Amino acid sequence: MYERISAGERTDWISCPSRMGIYRISDRKVCLIDSGNDKDAGKKVQKILAEQGWELEMILNTHSHADHIGGNQLLQQRLGCRIYAPGADAVFVRHPELEPSFLFGGYPMKELRNKFLMAKESKVEELTPEVLPEGIEMLLLPGHSFSMAGFHTSDDVWFLADSLTGEEVLEKYHVSFLYDVKAYLESLEKVEELSGKLFIPAHAEPREDIRPLVQKNREKVLEIAEVVRESCRTPKSTEEVIQAVFERYDLKMDAVQFVLAGSTIRSYLSYLREKQELFLRFERNRLLWAWEEG
Repeated sequence: MYERISAGERTDWISCPSRMGIYRISDRKVCLIDSGNDKDAGKKVQKILAEQGWELEMILNTHSHADHIGGNQLLQQRLGCRIYAPGADAVFVRHPELEPSFLFGGYPMKELRNKFLMAKESKVEELTPEVLPEGIEMLLLPGHSFSMAGFHTSDDVWFLADSLTGEEVLEKYHVSFLYDVKAYLESLEKVEELSGKLFIPAHAEPREDIRPLVQKNREKVLEIAEVVRESCRTPKSTEEVIQAVFERYDLKMDAVQFVLAGSTIRSYLSYLREKQELFLRFERNRLLWAWEEG
């Protein structure tokens, strides 16, 4: 764990729960792609850099989820690096309390105010193509988050963040977090068309051909959309739809799963509503999802 693995002349990746990237800007200065899930991950990255005699110039956050920005604060405080994140995600990195609040839809209960959903704050600037070091390009891949970005290095290596979920996780948990289902499917199309020497998702093994994994993710999204739609054959409340999906996949409910999977299922409901495959009803002051307008 936390092994540095070479992927090219200037590109390395770190084997850990949320895979990180290292790109050598020069002989001494490097750029880090994401920073892991907490301060301990940050300490391990700092040790790797020190062993190589490298200076951390900047961190590029692919998006704002805690397992990708958890080492930001420690590395910035210790090494004085600049941090960049894309679009609306940059606001969540600056104000990490927004993440559990957004997921819960109000002030988050104490069970949600933990490092899994809420990283330590860091000073972050908006990521644009102009701030990237020479040799790195960015590609916006929204859907999993508001404005997630992937990165392509001069070694023809792609860091794809959470644009894809690994096969084992798909088979075990089925419902991966999504903010915008339509945007996610469009991002899958982008990834499917990419060419590269190596593709590194954050939560799946690196591979030379990314297309089979893209197809598995697409199939799972469409499967879940159909499960959600079918559950509304008789009108159901949002809570009842969430319950039906959890029971269909034999998932276990806790506070964190409730907001992560629950928020995702709400996104599927919005997606199906936009496609006019589900409709809204209000009965006895309850919002219901149905196949036909009430």
